[in-house]
Amino acid sequence: MKLSKIIWKRFRKNKISLASALFVVILFVIALGAPFLSPYDPSEIDVSNILSPPDKAHPLGTDELGRDVLSRMIWGSRISLSVGFVAVGIAILIGIIVGSLSGYYGGWLDTVLMRFVDIMLTFPTLFLILAVVAIVGPSIFLIMLIIGLTGWMDVARLVRAEFLTLKERDFVWAAKAIGIKDIRVIFSHILPNALAPVFVAATLGVAGAILIESGLSFLGLGVQPPTPSWGNILTAGKDNIEIAWWLSVFPGLAILFTVLSYNLVGEGLRDAMDPRLWGGTEE
Repeated sequence: MKLSKIIWKRFRKNKISLASALFVVILFVIALGAPFLSPYDPSEIDVSNILSPPDKAHPLGTDELGRDVLSRMIWGSRISLSVGFVAVGIAILIGIIVGSLSGYYGGWLDTVLMRFVDIMLTFPTLFLILAVVAIVGPSIFLIMLIIGLTGWMDVARLVRAEFLTLKERDFVWAAKAIGIKDIRVIFSHILPNALAPVFVAATLGVAGAILIESGLSFLGLGVQPPTPSWGNILTAGKDNIEIAWWLSVFPGLAILFTVLSYNLVGEGLRDAMDPRLWGGTEE
């Protein structure tokens, strides 16, 4: 049986991870279809419906300006997913390059790169973002960049560990023997076999990036109004917690289930990709 089929077979046995993956897919579809699924313009102000509780017209109620919360949450999902995927994309790209070079060449290059990884691990992502935002001003693109530039170290270590093992395999020595250049050996022969832990790290990284963005938006340092995000909807909920519970509950649940789903998908992938847990029963 092909490795991909074994992984899928094991993954779908984990019903919780499978349900989480379905939730992630649905969320992705909602984000892509926001212009068609949103019942109202997320920035449309309706002074006659300020802080209206959930009803038929507004299933999730309205905020302090009469804007439809459901519409704002649908559009806000785009922000959350964009931050997650872009930030993690940057982190994975840097981590793969650093980890591949470090693990393949070893020696002084490995020492230098790993010490640089150790230095980068001392930088707290959240405090660095707060410092940059205080200097430059709130910017969602800046937040994506900083999360990516401070989140690649774990990926680099995972890739390096895989390369240290794989570079001694027969297929690598055979590729070198027929004169294939190092760059092609690294990215065409070894890297495809080292990506399994990267997929798991990417899934967990998306959850972390979404959580950071939501927290910054809640503090007023992330996405700025009137652009909707789950974090700044929560800010409105904080200001009206005693009279508008829906402004806190619904975006809070959205963040909770999204982050939890990504984490559960990551856990499921990790278990499905670990040969030590196969028990020799897969054929």
